[in-house]
Amino acid sequence: MSERIINAERIEQIINVFGSFDENIKRIEQTYHVKITNRGTELKVSGDEEAVDQAARAIEGLLTLAAKGEPIDEQKVRYLIDLVSSGNDDKISEMAKDVVCITAKGKPIKAKTIGQQRYMKAILKNTITIGVGPAGTGKTYLAVAAAVAAFREKTVNRIILTRPAVEAGERLGFLPGDLQNKVDPYLRPLYDALYDMLGAETYQKYLERGNIEVAPLAYMRGRTLDDSFIILDEAQNTTREQMKMFLTRLGFGSKIVITGDITQIDLPSDKTSGLKDAVRILENIPDIAICRLTASDVVRHALVQKIIAAYESGEKKQLPAQKKLYRKK
Repeated sequence: MSERIINAERIEQIINVFGSFDENIKRIEQTYHVKITNRGTELKVSGDEEAVDQAARAIEGLLTLAAKGEPIDEQKVRYLIDLVSSGNDDKISEMAKDVVCITAKGKPIKAKTIGQQRYMKAILKNTITIGVGPAGTGKTYLAVAAAVAAFREKTVNRIILTRPAVEAGERLGFLPGDLQNKVDPYLRPLYDALYDMLGAETYQKYLERGNIEVAPLAYMRGRTLDDSFIILDEAQNTTREQMKMFLTRLGFGSKIVITGDITQIDLPSDKTSGLKDAVRILENIPDIAICRLTASDVVRHALVQKIIAAYESGEKKQLPAQKKLYRKK
């Protein structure tokens, strides 16, 4: 049996770390099979030596974040436990970084993981950034936040959001309304992010002025986009030709962010994903950054992370079986 004493600077930090109904501390106790008790600003961790060491490092990381004014929620605790388990807890201080953007309701938007931090740095530094990763890693939301921040700082004059209008394994048939009404369902995630950042009224004002454009990828052909922040979402569903067309729209004073998940391609099997092709071709070109987010960067419900891991594991098991089948043929 081993024990470790951890001291906090203020009782408010302890309250923040413990969370509502002590849920954060309970999660650490269950993960490492330790007992955590507190008296004032002092925490005592008891259990097996290695488990106590890891639990103490996790608690110290949470206290570091609390001291910087960061709210401690379930996602942060899960991510911090992952960092400790992988021996990367020295990077915990990087989690409390600058605000990317303030939403219409005054909520600060920040990168919540190390992967997201690298993604935001890449967007600031490079003209073209390609963000590849599974659902829930904040690829689109953070890109929209960066676009709104650049627009507010007047470094760009327009925000252009686009995505290919490809059905996700369904046949939606003939939708009612004019062309814009037909493509709106495909663009809804982009609208939602902009509403959150700007508020519906401000969004509508900028839309009418032409400062914001949300359109399907087909609308980009033949244009040169100057002084714009351009986001291509769901890029895994572009063809090679569409991706080349989009990339060559880049004008002076503009910035491009391309986001997608290569595990969710909805193209016909005979079509090559423009995103996969672009990652391969553009990998080593200066001023183009390729950021790969992983399941550990998921900031949605805890189950999303488990679902992604389960699918990845299932796909790895299928590959050897497919190779054996191919050899038999």
